[in-house]
Amino acid sequence: MSLTQKVVEDLDTLKAVSHPLRMRLLGALRRNGPATATELGRELGESSGSTSYHLRQLERFGFVGDDDRQSSGRERRWKALHDMTSFPHSLAQLDGGREYVDGVRRRQEELLREGLDAWTEPRPGIGHSDYFLTLDPEDLEALERELSDVIARYTHRSGSEQVALHVLALPSP
Repeated sequence: MSLTQKVVEDLDTLKAVSHPLRMRLLGALRRNGPATATELGRELGESSGSTSYHLRQLERFGFVGDDDRQSSGRERRWKALHDMTSFPHSLAQLDGGREYVDGVRRRQEELLREGLDAWTEPRPGIGHSDYFLTLDPEDLEALERELSDVIARYTHRSGSEQVALHVLALPSP
């Protein structure tokens, strides 16, 4: 099964998704599946009014929508419409885009730090590796595509443990 992807192509969409609470809401829906604004508010320590407002903004820009299975007529169940969001490098070149791209990057770094802090003891299958490669930009893009294809084969499986897999390509100091 392939990963579905929302590509952010304009500044308004970038601004909408880069809001910290909206990023947390979208992440929670992707990680845990469909939920109501009330359930998400409880999980994230926010009011249901606030989560409801921000979910509607995410819906406006095509990130979330109605869950196919609505449990009742009283509360709306939301779901993420895509498995991942992509931010092309060109967004940072837009007038004001750098600020929002940096905000998204900072939130991603926070999530990585939270995961590292939670990793207190070794467990089978959970580990860390680093590789130092010398690649041209085209080779790096090809490698990222191949890794995405491998990861897609494991997406939507129901295993015994939920993990966050981070793939980072950073310049080597």
